[in-house]
Amino acid sequence: MNPEFDAIIVGAGLAGLTCAHKLATQGLNVVVVERGKFAGAKNMWGGAFYGSMMGEFIPHFWKEAPIERYLVKHTISFLSKDRCFSTSFATEPKTDPPGHAFTILRSQFDQWFARKATEAGAIVACGVEATDLLRDGDQFVGIKAGAESFPAKAVVLCEGVNAVLAQKAGLQGELKAQEMKLGVKEIIGLPKETLEQRFNLGDREGISWQFVGSPTQGLPGGGFLYTNQKSLSVGIVVQLSELAKQGLKANELLENFKNSWPVRDLIKDGELQEYSAHLIPLSGIQGMPKMYAPGLLVAGDAAGLVLGTGLILEGGNFAVASGLAAADTVQRCSEEKNFSADAFSRYQKILGNNFVLKDLETFKRAPEFLENPRIYNQYPDLLCTVGEMIACSDGRPRQHLSRLVYDQVREKLSLSRVIQDAVQAMRAI
Repeated sequence: MNPEFDAIIVGAGLAGLTCAHKLATQGLNVVVVERGKFAGAKNMWGGAFYGSMMGEFIPHFWKEAPIERYLVKHTISFLSKDRCFSTSFATEPKTDPPGHAFTILRSQFDQWFARKATEAGAIVACGVEATDLLRDGDQFVGIKAGAESFPAKAVVLCEGVNAVLAQKAGLQGELKAQEMKLGVKEIIGLPKETLEQRFNLGDREGISWQFVGSPTQGLPGGGFLYTNQKSLSVGIVVQLSELAKQGLKANELLENFKNSWPVRDLIKDGELQEYSAHLIPLSGIQGMPKMYAPGLLVAGDAAGLVLGTGLILEGGNFAVASGLAAADTVQRCSEEKNFSADAFSRYQKILGNNFVLKDLETFKRAPEFLENPRIYNQYPDLLCTVGEMIACSDGRPRQHLSRLVYDQVREKLSLSRVIQDAVQAMRAI
């Protein structure tokens, strides 16, 4: 079989479209197959995206892309029943956003990105599901889509977290519930003026708001809220194995989160526009599959390239970076006419030299740390209690803050346990 394409990419998400765009601009014959009806039809995340990597190959892309809002405020709240302890970081709006996050809606952004890839010369074929891989001995030489075969010199799997083809290739083992978190999200429509008044935002300004504690009823995870131009992205992320163990349903947790204070007042009078759910690989560098084989690369969520530290949840920038690394590898191998495993191993070396694998290595202890149940139970209650005692007066003499915290720690936890958790946190995040 003579290869019809230089590269076939499975999945029209950020990793796949980045790879296709870069290869097409280099003159390679490349096609993206996407099982959804359109790019972005099946893609879901909370909403924040860092544009530094995309800005490298589409300069000033934010001036034409469907950007919702630039994030100028980041808040983390610890919830305990009807109390809330929050900390925030705010910045003046930037005219040059890469490095700072902004919100996007994937169904719109990915369609725009697919058009850019097509303009660069790639073929984006939607409604086509890759069901298997073509092999010539140990070499991967294309894909099967139903009864049709599509040969190619190289295949890049950007198929998402389920990684069906990566498993068939023997690069990915069976997915384990304890290595996954489940994200469920609703997009709730609100008038632009109402949204900006409610969150004290200017035009195109946005907020990222994370919630820890009661939203997940003590299970590892948290709630989130992102502002879009005329809507809110509201959802929760929760450990899949613990969710099953406790017999809880993610949609019920989401409803409890939406009805909790202060969230219910933030989404008041909003109109439900969309509901989605998505598995998130958050086992870190320990859970990554092998990312290359002869003629085959794995990128994005399929390679487990998601960083979650409790303070940061970043996958989009990692997806773009892995798409660029995959494109550079395929291009170089095409020039050398060498598609062996040794030649494709440069893909992992590229990721190791940029921020992707370095970040995952830096925060390799984060997944284990985030399984600590005290983060979601005792600590939110402790912070809220201390905050309430500082803010209120019951007629009794006040204590120094250090004494107040010390007494509450001894009552609700233990000093030794807090020290142990603090040391683990410093090592993890």
